[in-house]
Amino acid sequence: MQRLADQLSAAGVRRVASRLDNGRDWLALDLALRQLGLVHVPAPIFFSPAQLSHLLASSGADAWVGQPPPGEGWQSAGAGLWINRSANQAAPALLPGTACVTYTSGTTGQPKGVCLSEDSLLAVAQSLVVAMQPLDVRRHLCLLPMATLLENVAGIYAPLISGAEIAVPSLSEIGYSGASGIDVPRLLHCLHRYQPESIILVPQLLLALVAAAENGIAPPASLKFIAVGGARVGVSLLARAAVLGLPVFEGYGLSECASVVTLNRPGLSQPGSAGQTLAHASVRIADDGEIHVAGATYLGYVGDTELAAPEYATGDLGEIDADGFLHIRGRRRNVFITSYGRNVNPEWVEAELVQHPLIAQAVVFGEARPSNAAVIVPRRADISAAAMAAALREVNAGLPDYARVAHVVLADAPFDMDNGQLTANGRPRRDAIWQTYGDAVSRFYELPTENHS
Repeated sequence: MQRLADQLSAAGVRRVASRLDNGRDWLALDLALRQLGLVHVPAPIFFSPAQLSHLLASSGADAWVGQPPPGEGWQSAGAGLWINRSANQAAPALLPGTACVTYTSGTTGQPKGVCLSEDSLLAVAQSLVVAMQPLDVRRHLCLLPMATLLENVAGIYAPLISGAEIAVPSLSEIGYSGASGIDVPRLLHCLHRYQPESIILVPQLLLALVAAAENGIAPPASLKFIAVGGARVGVSLLARAAVLGLPVFEGYGLSECASVVTLNRPGLSQPGSAGQTLAHASVRIADDGEIHVAGATYLGYVGDTELAAPEYATGDLGEIDADGFLHIRGRRRNVFITSYGRNVNPEWVEAELVQHPLIAQAVVFGEARPSNAAVIVPRRADISAAAMAAALREVNAGLPDYARVAHVVLADAPFDMDNGQLTANGRPRRDAIWQTYGDAVSRFYELPTENHS
């Protein structure tokens, strides 16, 4: 690490963008930048060339670590380091105290740069150390890309503070293929090889582990803590994990809040909730149901000239129960109202749909309609209409009547970034999906009955 720090210091750079595979090189670079007080701009491994160009231009990065960067003006300084002096001269101002710029696509095409201070990053990591202390976790395995803020803070900084080991296999060894594909046998082989005590998963990875365990291929018994976040987790999936004895705990966080805000953990857990607030943060519910967070929040976005307010309005809807557990109810802007006046948070219904073994992706619509419809991507192309109808009945059985899906349109292709139907961080672009399938959905409501799917 010291050699890399010396090289960066000698180059006179200020903002270092990187696009590296998981491994020691990523870890060494990030720690070297922390030591030097320079700004790290980690590029998500799945960003397109256009998104990378936007990241470099908007952040004013004057150094790049990795394969040759897109654009002109870059000169090799050896060992995968590239320098752009013109970027240094024309760099837009960053908010004072910025140590990391993490890019999140949100629901728009252009990724947004979130400016975070080192104090905020370490405050969250320290809170996680305190929360996890009773488990005495001694080895963490990084399964998410290390450029992901959640893995960076909870999977790297927190274990380092606590003195735990960190295993950092390559994404290929973990089993990733492309932006979202995963080789489950390879993933399980990786888990058994490293015998971790803690891992962090997104819901789709958790679903893969649960399905494997249900088929007799269990993860290692070494696991004490399986954190899951990044998107809403269906209650049915958590129940399946509990039956298998998997130590799964859901949390909640945002890039603007330096990652984790609330977390379930052993002894302080309520399945279906996002957990209790960590020590560094405070959470309140506004009059309109929106979740507001204070403590270790972002400085602002790239391009802002003034610091953000100390309390961040998340755009998420939720409630806090009498025991202090936060329950997420969906995104405020995605809520629709049926023709019967019932509010429906589509993410809740979608989370239940995609936990079914036959359903890979789903987006639910129903604004001003008497019933809800879903555009569904089956998990396999050979799934029959009868099997899909049965799957829908199974999911609907666990939902109240106003949230049930009455109609289904099968998608022609998976939602992905190439067809513009997914954001870079995996959220559906509802407008784009409606533009493609809206006519097919609308036809259901023109029929004389509502018994069609």
